[in-house]
Amino acid sequence: MNYFHIPYIIPTALLAVALILKFPTLIRAWRDHDVRATTVLLTCATMVLIVVTPVNIERLNQWTGVPNMASPTAYSFLTTFCATALTMIMRWREEPSPRRQRRIRLIYWIYAGIIVALWVTFLMADVPEPRIYDLDTYYASTPWMREHILLYLLAHGVSVIVATAMLWRWFPEITNPWLRAGVVCLQLGFPSGVIFDICKLLAISARWFGTDWDDLSTIAAPPFALLEAILVAFGFIVPQAGPSLHKWFRDQREYRRLRPLWREVNDLPASAATARFGLWVPLELRLVQRRQRIHDALRILTPYLDTGLYQRAQAAADGGHSDDETLGLAGVLTIRAALQAHREGTPTPARAQEQELAIELHEHLDAISQAVHRPRLIDDIRRRLTSTESTDTHAS
Repeated sequence: MNYFHIPYIIPTALLAVALILKFPTLIRAWRDHDVRATTVLLTCATMVLIVVTPVNIERLNQWTGVPNMASPTAYSFLTTFCATALTMIMRWREEPSPRRQRRIRLIYWIYAGIIVALWVTFLMADVPEPRIYDLDTYYASTPWMREHILLYLLAHGVSVIVATAMLWRWFPEITNPWLRAGVVCLQLGFPSGVIFDICKLLAISARWFGTDWDDLSTIAAPPFALLEAILVAFGFIVPQAGPSLHKWFRDQREYRRLRPLWREVNDLPASAATARFGLWVPLELRLVQRRQRIHDALRILTPYLDTGLYQRAQAAADGGHSDDETLGLAGVLTIRAALQAHREGTPTPARAQEQELAIELHEHLDAISQAVHRPRLIDDIRRRLTSTESTDTHAS
């Protein structure tokens, strides 16, 4: 493998993975303008990096039989990327209105016209020599190809400068942390695009004046283009994916924490037939089922709950433990005693206190479930309770 290709592989793979992960959201919410626009933006960013990878430039030339076919192809994707980025920022900043819609439509029409012009100028240019690394500088003075190159640089440069200015003015007003994180990525990404354009234009201008500054175009500029593609793409992904990812981690944590308590009460009869969920069922549905199973079990155990035991267990656990740990340990002992009483068919006398206790246990399910993993502490509290009850019996 040519080591020159390696810098393109990692960002291309990252964008491709992000695009694959985005497709399920697109299928579920294809009517959402932001979801559609993000998918288009990721697609264009990925395609630009795929097309401009040197090995793929050679392949495209061979497959199409047209020298330098990668140029209008890559620049068309880049131009679409720029238009989509601008319109997404406008959707974020402004409330829906006919004026905003007209401006968005105008941007798409302008950039669609630029794409047409890119293909027209390329077809009119005489560029028979395939150039893999230095097309922009090699054909910098060629009629029509010169205009082709300047057109894509101008379209890209205007879009990144306008986007950067809009973001800087808007940033102080943003309060949503995920949106702020996304805008920070964009504020770093778009200036990288400006540096890319400056390097390219300096190298092209040097060619016009008979000087060779090609390294600015072939070596200095590409890393900034790769950086821009990644930062801008993820800048638009973070505000959408961030809250969902945060919720997934929170649900995953709760799902795992509830597992010990769920296993404790799982032998009790369910109020309805339990659906069997596979690995691909959304975590949210599995969490709802686990919560419901525990709630049903506590409802069944309510007549068997012993408020006195719960209070004594709290007193025995108190000291050296946090409030949550104390409540959790007392809850485990109470639920296990209720399970034993349920198996023996010996409910406690019906009192309103048991209903109140059931409600309190519902409020501390997480602490109770964590306490299940502390058998030594549970046994210690049980011994204290037994010792206290024995002392009380002897005293009486």
